[in-house]
Amino acid sequence: MRFLCLYKPSRPEGTPPSDQDMAGMDALIEDMRTSGVLLATEGCLPSALGVRVRLSNGKFAVIDGPFTESKELVGGYALIQVASKEEAIEHTKRFLRTAGDGESEIRQVWEP
Repeated sequence: MRFLCLYKPSRPEGTPPSDQDMAGMDALIEDMRTSGVLLATEGCLPSALGVRVRLSNGKFAVIDGPFTESKELVGGYALIQVASKEEAIEHTKRFLRTAGDGESEIRQVWEP
């Protein structure tokens, strides 16, 4: 099963990680890749560089960032492959222990 894990950090948007944080994250990523769990991962640039595209009643709206609800902003993602939702939760807990305060939303990816 594949799961998309969306990370929403609690620190202010654009706060760079420390060298120690990056070293811990690099080690975690390498371990998860080597074990075959991690399929892809990336961080997101600040919302000031992004846009939201909305369709309502047949009309599109394009809203430029930054976005005010920073607690709902996705700071990065990981695509993982594991045997169960419970295993995805355990890997996500491990990630959060490394990344720090925040939350991750876990969504199973549809597969035929």
